[in-house]
Amino acid sequence: MTESIRRSGEYDTPYTNPYQGAPQHASSPVDPGWPAPPARPPAQPGTAVRPGQGGAGDGGHGGDTAPAVLPAAPAAPSAPAPGKRARGPVALLAAVAIVAAAIGGGTAYGIQELTGSDTVTTSSTSTSVVPAGQKGTVAGVAKAVSPSIVEINATSNAGSSTGSGVIITGDGEVVTNNHVVSGASSITVTTSDGKEYTARIVGTDSSKDLALIELSGASGLKAATLGDSDGVQVGDEVVAIGSPEGLTGTVTSGIVSALDRDVTVSTDEGQQQQQRGGGWPFEFGGRQFNGDTGSSTTTYKAIQTDASLNPGNSGGALIDMNGNIIGINSAMYSAAGSSSADAGSVGLGFAIPINTVKSDLAQLRAGSGS
Repeated sequence: MTESIRRSGEYDTPYTNPYQGAPQHASSPVDPGWPAPPARPPAQPGTAVRPGQGGAGDGGHGGDTAPAVLPAAPAAPSAPAPGKRARGPVALLAAVAIVAAAIGGGTAYGIQELTGSDTVTTSSTSTSVVPAGQKGTVAGVAKAVSPSIVEINATSNAGSSTGSGVIITGDGEVVTNNHVVSGASSITVTTSDGKEYTARIVGTDSSKDLALIELSGASGLKAATLGDSDGVQVGDEVVAIGSPEGLTGTVTSGIVSALDRDVTVSTDEGQQQQQRGGGWPFEFGGRQFNGDTGSSTTTYKAIQTDASLNPGNSGGALIDMNGNIIGINSAMYSAAGSSSADAGSVGLGFAIPINTVKSDLAQLRAGSGS
């Protein structure tokens, strides 16, 4: 009588190591991450092969022609359950994406906290608002940004004045200079498409010569993109858009001539309404330009530019070649009243850095006046 002899417990326990010689069952899944098991010598004819053995069965019974039934290999580990961390390059890429999103979201949230509204569009100076085909051109900047620049006509007991402004929200918030609207009893704003709106003063800050006005019944306006004036360098090309002498949407260009210039302007309301020779009085380098600034003054750090600025450009935009607003034009030397040979811009203009504007928006929105 022929029989296969098995020691007690020899096949009772499943294998826990796939490399111990047990062949895998055909229906068992194979993890592609496992290396191939070591080669096993082929079984001799008539020999029952047991795990861990390459020869005949115990007791020397070599006439057994049918192999012993072997237990199935253990099932391969299942795929990680949803929610568990993935491994390898995919996990690394996912982690990088999450970090980048967190940084971007944190930056946007910081800007919202800074400005008090999530409707103000802001960017670094590396972000291009200009279409790719016209990037870096004055024409491209003018086309992209002109719809965001307005003309402002303010009337007061002292007379009337004309200036410019920059739309910062689609529902009609406009930033301009304090001296353009200070003391005004009525304000009319004209957009680039010729549409007129009445406006009210929301808040002013005479210490920075800034004001925020709001257009009545406006919606769907094109808001400008506020850049980062900290990234501006001397020699950068710039474009200025405004309404000098009431010429709506006038475009000029030049470069950044200097940074952090100390410009002194009047904070006296009556003084601000005086259009001396058509210009706005200011002090720079120990000299007074366009008349007397008066006894009540304030000094701020400004961007100097040689882009042509004339009376009426006040409150308009100084723009980088990507179409981002980097400053609000506020003071310029006007040669009006001089001889014809000296008339026109002399390339001495100043703009309030846009980062100063952004840091002041919450106060302006709160209706602060100083």
